[in-house]
Amino acid sequence: MKTRSNYWQLLPYIRPQWQNIIKGLVGIVGYVLATLTLINFAGKLADPFGQGNVIAIAQLAAILGLVFLVRGVFQSVQDIYMSKAALRVAFHLRKQTYAHLQTLDLSYFETAKAGDLSYRLTEDIDRIGEVVNKLFHDFLPCVLQLIAIPIYMIYLNWQLTLATVIIAPLMGILIGWFGERLRKYSLKSQNRVSDLSAILTEVFSGIRLVRAFAAEKYEITRFSREAERSFQAKYSAERLKAVQIPIIGFLEALSALSLILVGTWQIQQRNLTVAEFFSYLAAAGLLIDPIGHVTNNYNEFKQGEASVDRIFELMAIQPTVTEKPKAINLPPVQGKVEYRHITFAYKPGEPVLRDISLFAMPGEAIALVGASGAGKTTFVNLLPRFYDPTTGEILIDGTDIRDVSLESLRRQIGIVPQETIMFSGTVTQNIAFGQDIYDLDAVKAAAKIANAHQFITQLPEGYETWVGERGVNLSGGQRQRIAIARAVLLNPKILILDEATSALDSESEALVQEALERLMQQRTVFIIAHRLSTVRKCDRILVLERGQIVESGTHEELLALERRYAKFYTQQFSQ
Repeated sequence: MKTRSNYWQLLPYIRPQWQNIIKGLVGIVGYVLATLTLINFAGKLADPFGQGNVIAIAQLAAILGLVFLVRGVFQSVQDIYMSKAALRVAFHLRKQTYAHLQTLDLSYFETAKAGDLSYRLTEDIDRIGEVVNKLFHDFLPCVLQLIAIPIYMIYLNWQLTLATVIIAPLMGILIGWFGERLRKYSLKSQNRVSDLSAILTEVFSGIRLVRAFAAEKYEITRFSREAERSFQAKYSAERLKAVQIPIIGFLEALSALSLILVGTWQIQQRNLTVAEFFSYLAAAGLLIDPIGHVTNNYNEFKQGEASVDRIFELMAIQPTVTEKPKAINLPPVQGKVEYRHITFAYKPGEPVLRDISLFAMPGEAIALVGASGAGKTTFVNLLPRFYDPTTGEILIDGTDIRDVSLESLRRQIGIVPQETIMFSGTVTQNIAFGQDIYDLDAVKAAAKIANAHQFITQLPEGYETWVGERGVNLSGGQRQRIAIARAVLLNPKILILDEATSALDSESEALVQEALERLMQQRTVFIIAHRLSTVRKCDRILVLERGQIVESGTHEELLALERRYAKFYTQQFSQ
């Protein structure tokens, strides 16, 4: 989804910083007034300098030194408060963007690139913060100087001022032209860097697969190709800036030359004194730096606009799974689950589930079996509202899950996935994931139920052992038992087990299966399993095919039917 955005969309983030901005503006105004004072005294130096009056020169120099000091103090005030405001803007924008991402549907993250999202939340927002900082403590003072100093120059001599600024419109047009092209090049460059970041994230996450397939050269080639594209995009922007600098510099030189010629003529005509010309030259000299800053800042603003576009492009994406305005909190549930005529499609016209109805009593264990793509995972993903059904409704204890808050719903549904996700942190923090306050004794009790306590106590620092990124320093069985402990600590009345033992060896599977049987007690459980040995004890087994329930019953009942389940079972155990 593409949306056109600009800096006006930053106003809601800038507005709360009004106190810091006002303090910074006081510093800016003081800085500009001190600059005008410097210009005035610079002209007064001409007379005593020509007369050789050392005392008068010393007095004026002392005054100038004091004005410089005051000017520096005002500049410090400006920098401190404007920097604080800019950093706060970036902080709140980053925080709100991250919070917004947390509301988006799973379907968005299934197609989004993790590296690109990371780049937007870090580099793009840092660039926006830098631009806002330059706007506050560099661009605004320069603009005020470019307004105040020319007014003073007009007061001194309007003919000289006209000669100085006659080229300004052409410079403005050229700066705008270059800036717009820089914005386009910068957007392309940042997209290329995001693609590069996405490749790095993919490769480092799947480095074992790269090694296993001896694909190092392939990945180096792929990375080099993307790095070359990033280089070309950045080079285009830098080349444009390199062309701009001499053109603008030439126009500035023409302006300075016209100033000298007209100034000399004005002195000859006795319309201008030497002291006034000194003041005028000082004013013109003090304009050079603000003009250069404004030009450079404008270029950076155009480049930063690409980052603003990319951030608000994210903010414009809206979730399809949302809470109702007056959503209630789901009270503690007993575990009664009802699917009423559920149909679901990821794409219009391509249903994955078709008119499914189911009633699960509290404490009932229901297994879902069937070929890949039959709709098993989609079936359970609708329960915590990872997606909403196209038609039909799902009720828990008689309450439509669309009427309750997402947090209160998901807090009462435990999930043990096939691939356990671990986060950097201690073992304790991983078991108590999502809980700011937890009881260590409860964590240990959950670990014991999950058959995890014994191996955790053998780790170097026990429960305080640091778990590396994605839990790479733990075995698959250990990670799975930590995931079970996580679910035990949550103590849900509804439990989803998604292929929880399919990737484990026999010894680990036995330990995990034992832990799962403890976890399943007095809970409504939905089990997805390809290994039919894990579902024999379930109260009910549902066979899904092409998004429909084609068989339902106990293990013995389905074997007696000698249909699809019996065929699956025979294929697995024929040897």
